Amino acid sequence: MPPVLILLTLLLMLGASGEEIIGGHEVKPHSRPYMTFIKYVDSNGNRKYCGGFLVRDNFVLTAAHCLGSSMTVILGAHNIKAQEDTQQIIPVAKAISHPDYNPNDHSNDIMLLKLQRKAIRTKAVSPLKLPRANAQLKPGYVCHLAGWGRKSLHATKGTDLLQEAEFTIQDDQKCKRLFHNYIKTKEICAGDPKEIQAVFKGDSGGPLVCDNRAYGVLSYGEDETIAPGIFIKVVSFLPWIRRSMKPSNRC
Repeated sequence: MPPVLILLTLLLMLGASGEEIIGGHEVKPHSRPYMTFIKYVDSNGNRKYCGGFLVRDNFVLTAAHCLGSSMTVILGAHNIKAQEDTQQIIPVAKAISHPDYNPNDHSNDIMLLKLQRKAIRTKAVSPLKLPRANAQLKPGYVCHLAGWGRKSLHATKGTDLLQEAEFTIQDDQKCKRLFHNYIKTKEICAGDPKEIQAVFKGDSGGPLVCDNRAYGVLSYGEDETIAPGIFIKVVSFLPWIRRSMKPSNRC
């Protein structure tokens, strides 16, 4: 298959399904202890899943478009189809979507999930640090994204084993031309379409990890277009994240 067709296939329906991950490699088991697998039921009664990441013992950060009913989080997983001793399965007590989330233009696509109980920290389960205030990423910087989505063009379902691939930070002006709704103060554009290994679709809600900190939350991509993926810029939402995790707001 010609490279252009491969790239087009890679970028189909990123934001719609949140289920595909192509071009990555399997990570060392439990080497990404912050990763969470989120299961839920959408408004049509369909079973769905998203990625996410632990930011505090009882809070997971993900994308707002992953909201649904019967939400459950699996922590400490490498093989999500196996009953691993490392896994902790915890129901979601409360989903806190950003109050300004707009599903039409994907703006403010970020959500906190408060767990019914605290996760127990182990070698396979621990939070991921958030970026420092005012931290910025320059174009060309290489980050990583992990998830349990499809790892080949012909797969009909996601992989059982956690995969990861690289994403290169792109220029804001270039991304604004590709994504008319792109807001550089609230979003990060990452993934070089010229490098097949750097263009893949990870689970929606998964973290863009740079220097061992979560700089982004995977939100969406452009359908049928060779283009990077768009991540919610975590640093711009730090005040909301911290405010939402305060004890007074946890009821």
